[in-house]
Amino acid sequence: MPDLTEYKESLIRKRDEITNAAGQRPFQATMDNNSRQGDLADQASGNNEVHIQLKLKQTDAKILQAIEEALLRIDKGTYGMCRDCGEPISAARLKAIPWTRVCITCKEKQST
Repeated sequence: MPDLTEYKESLIRKRDEITNAAGQRPFQATMDNNSRQGDLADQASGNNEVHIQLKLKQTDAKILQAIEEALLRIDKGTYGMCRDCGEPISAARLKAIPWTRVCITCKEKQST
């Protein structure tokens, strides 16, 4: 297993990036569905923006949780091992997605 310091630093950087970005773009649910301002296209666009913001927040929350779990696995000594098959996860996959829990083979099986 390669030096975990690089992975830990990468995870912490990503965690900080997400939490800092969340502070810079507060959720804005300013769409008043009862208001008749703008045409239907404007209202639909506004609803769509609120929906996208919500999805981004949910995705960020999932990634933050996965990052915290990965940091715990580093502390426990189980980082880099596939949750499903127990085999080592490739360094290339860990570099691309340092919070991943599964190897590429098991991930591909999940997608089918």
